[in-house]
Amino acid sequence: MRIIKVNKGKLWLREDQIEGFIEKTVTPSGNGAKVDVPKRYIGKRAYVILCKE
Repeated sequence: MRIIKVNKGKLWLREDQIEGFIEKTVTPSGNGAKVDVPKRYIGKRAYVILCKE
């Protein structure tokens, strides 16, 4: 089982608690940015995790 732990906060993500992961490219939108996700995730809570390449 994978566990993601954030040291400065209280967020723990375990693989069995997550429905899935979506990797998308961040695209510009006006003065900000966005990541598109499928319709089935409307109304769901989302966490965006930015990773160094």
